[in-house]
Amino acid sequence: MIRFQQNARPRNDTPVHLFAVGQTVRMKSRMGLVQKTAELFKIQSKLPVKDGSPQYRIRSDQETHERVTTEDNLESADNPAV
Repeated sequence: MIRFQQNARPRNDTPVHLFAVGQTVRMKSRMGLVQKTAELFKIQSKLPVKDGSPQYRIRSDQETHERVTTEDNLESADNPAV
């Protein structure tokens, strides 16, 4: 038997993309690893959620290819580099 909780709020488990297409971002530095470059990337497109994190297609002016990464690897370029 399935019971439904009265007055329960609907669940919205779909994460929301925090960055907009055209926005400038940088890759987050990882503990113990030195960032090769402080490259800036531009969000090219939003991609579906993977493992609970929204994905993006990003591109740097210094590279001839695009990258795909999850939101947890990005930070706004407006934030000061750490």
